[in-house]
Amino acid sequence: MVAAAAALVEKSARLSGKQWDGAAGALERAHAIRVESFALIEEDAQAFLAFIEAVRSEKDVDAAHARTVDVPLRMTRAAAEVAELAVQLATHGNPNLRPDAVVAATLAAAAAESGLTLISVNLGDATADPRFAAAKQLARKATALAASLRPQAA
Repeated sequence: MVAAAAALVEKSARLSGKQWDGAAGALERAHAIRVESFALIEEDAQAFLAFIEAVRSEKDVDAAHARTVDVPLRMTRAAAEVAELAVQLATHGNPNLRPDAVVAATLAAAAAESGLTLISVNLGDATADPRFAAAKQLARKATALAASLRPQAA
């Protein structure tokens, strides 16, 4: 989801240079996040498999477990950043591409909430872990940003 949201931000930014001086920077950052998010998909799968193997072998369980939290936290951070970029583009970018920016923010918020869910499950009873608090703050921020773009109900 982060990659899809970042791709929509890229599209909006690419066609918003006339409307917003920050479009080139947003394009560059969205591209970097999109590329990184593809790598994080694979890294997340590998982290989970490594954790399963560590549990089975009873070796390096704590380090492997930490990766099952750290990787989704990186995804959640990326999603929150995409939501910020999407709001900037919806506000300052090409008005014809505002719907794309709104969808990008919505997808990014969903990705951030998904990351929070993974972190919560992977931490189990350890919700006092600061990584949970950080993910929760990032997910709430992304959700609020996306909500700020939707029309108010009458």
